[in-house]
Amino acid sequence: MYPCFRNATLVTAALSTLVLSAAASASPVNISVTVENLAPTSSISFAPLHIGFHKGTFDAFNNGQAATAPIISVAEGGSGAAWQPAFAAADPTATRGTIGGLLQPGQSVSQIFTVDNMLNQFFTFAAMVVPSNDFFIGNDSPTAFRLFDNAGNLLLGSIGQKASDIWDAGSEAFDPAAAAFVGNNGLRTDQNGVVSFNFTELNGFNGLTTGANYIFDSQLSASSDVYRISFQAVPEPETLPLVATALLAVLGLARRRRVEAAVR
Repeated sequence: MYPCFRNATLVTAALSTLVLSAAASASPVNISVTVENLAPTSSISFAPLHIGFHKGTFDAFNNGQAATAPIISVAEGGSGAAWQPAFAAADPTATRGTIGGLLQPGQSVSQIFTVDNMLNQFFTFAAMVVPSNDFFIGNDSPTAFRLFDNAGNLLLGSIGQKASDIWDAGSEAFDPAAAAFVGNNGLRTDQNGVVSFNFTELNGFNGLTTGANYIFDSQLSASSDVYRISFQAVPEPETLPLVATALLAVLGLARRRRVEAAVR
């Protein structure tokens, strides 16, 4: 091997190791979260997605139990006005936020969050399904989705939701005239039920004009994909100069090799 080849290889390997080490040890990290509405055209939309990266302590609801104020604030109007403060109280070190506005079929939106990947290894989410009186998507167990391993590496690329994953909070009686997106939510009446899976009731909104001016048509079966949350690590800005230095070094050695070859 010519010395210039050997030097280029050594420099490239050393700088690559430096860049990778810097990225792996960086904490907190930037995570891009993308949400997509996969429901058929004219089917369900979703209110803004409430999310949190946390230690696995915030439990917003439980299957088969009466819904409490935090999840009701998501399921009945989408605002999460009680969900966010309850999350903050349960886990003050969590990174919380809200993504997007009304997400109609076929739409997507992304947002970047700065997360301590060694401390907040779990991910929790909740969003209202519209139209509905009190339907939502979200994770029952606070530890259902572990996003980072003990070394801070990203474990999940995405979380998918099917129609069979849609929850009914059991807090508001079914009534299209009082449902968000197709009626007047101020006319709601209490149901006094419990949280359970339920998507078939969405057929009761078929033919109604939505707030986005399309005629609703559920078209959902249990296996229908309706939502996806994707995660991608975003390189820290301070690693970019290392990459640039590595490239310049390799280009410089390559140029020197060409010059040396030309004068032989």
